[in-house]
Amino acid sequence: MGANIAATATILIRNAVIMTMNAADDIIFGDVLIEGERIAAIGTDLPEKSADTIIDAGGKVLLPGFVQTHIHLCQTLFRGRADDLELIDWLRQRIWPLEAAHNEDSVYYSAMLGIGELIRSGTTTILDMETVRHTESAFQAIAESGIRAVSGKVMMDHGTEVPLPLQEKTAQSLEESVRLLEKWNGAEGGRIEYAFCPRFVVSCTEELLIGVRDLAEQYGVRIHTHASENTGEIAIVEAERGMRNVVYLDHIGLARPNLILAHSIWLNDEEKRIIKERGVKVTHCPGSNLKLASGVAEIPELIREGVTVGIGADGAPCNNNLDMFQEMRLTAYMQKVKHGPTVMNARTVLRLATMGGAAVLGMEDRIGSVEAGKLADLQLLDLEDFHVYPSFDADWYSRVVYAATRGDVDTVIINGKIAMKGKMMLTIDKPTVLREADRSLKMLLARL
Repeated sequence: MGANIAATATILIRNAVIMTMNAADDIIFGDVLIEGERIAAIGTDLPEKSADTIIDAGGKVLLPGFVQTHIHLCQTLFRGRADDLELIDWLRQRIWPLEAAHNEDSVYYSAMLGIGELIRSGTTTILDMETVRHTESAFQAIAESGIRAVSGKVMMDHGTEVPLPLQEKTAQSLEESVRLLEKWNGAEGGRIEYAFCPRFVVSCTEELLIGVRDLAEQYGVRIHTHASENTGEIAIVEAERGMRNVVYLDHIGLARPNLILAHSIWLNDEEKRIIKERGVKVTHCPGSNLKLASGVAEIPELIREGVTVGIGADGAPCNNNLDMFQEMRLTAYMQKVKHGPTVMNARTVLRLATMGGAAVLGMEDRIGSVEAGKLADLQLLDLEDFHVYPSFDADWYSRVVYAATRGDVDTVIINGKIAMKGKMMLTIDKPTVLREADRSLKMLLARL
């Protein structure tokens, strides 16, 4: 499955508008040379004779690939099956039973379906959280598709109304996570990394969370969890643990620079202080937060306080797509309504979607900007269309964030390999994935 394309030795992209997203926010009109997996040179009139593949960008916009810092590939099959519910009901009534019905086949095609959508819309790196079982199938899809990913099995050894297939013993959850880590962390030449993924405090015993803390430090990997997404969730944590989410995580020693918290909407002053002082990272999911009526995270305040923030679409059943263009606009719009029109401009949002996400994952020295020496994770946008004109004297950040759509993504390169060219997928067999996604969902529903 997956028609993997052999690595191209050198690729020359000519005549592009290069939005570098470097520290100076340079915009360069010129060329980019890729050698192997890295960007070798940026300039004007780079020589063609050394390139194996030449892409004439013809005025197209070259950007770093988007970095999405909260995704659930295992949930893509559930798109449209959990609408119009708040978080706890959404989980207990729909998502947990659906996840419990997964098998290896359905996880694989759910992941492939999600990855196809992500690449098609310009995302080249994800932080992914899988379900309790069959995580190996998702890693296989990640390996075959060519996307860059940090992923891990979800961990659940506690909670009420949890279907039997999602219930784990503490030791079993930790052991299986370590097994997957030792197999997949650093796979595909480093394109795949592992993260421990305790679902949220509601689903985890203190013993499990402390085990995760110690193992993550031992192996030098990240911890990816949900926190303070919903007021009902916080009430459960306070009733069981005697303190609020982030305070509790700090109490047991989990609040460290390797901790990534999805959502972080309902934070009090003490929790904001903990996140700032401990170097905890935050991933903002505006589409999901609006659809589940969870609330509006105080992203401008967190950014002002120096907290590292990225953006993620979350899962297909709470969004219902994985489109970073939509997430960027929502990130800006929801803050403007609350704090005024100047609070979150297009340049700030695009930085969150690129370098911000890279920094959340500790990859800012490798991805997130178009700079010589960095990994070649890039996207080309074709903005020659009605909805992004006029182009004369235009603000490039405004065109990309407020006007462009995923349909404008023309070419995607990941790790120096062309994953999509001329809007045609090269690393994923689209007709097969669409057909098998329907087949595997039909069989999954029969198992419910």
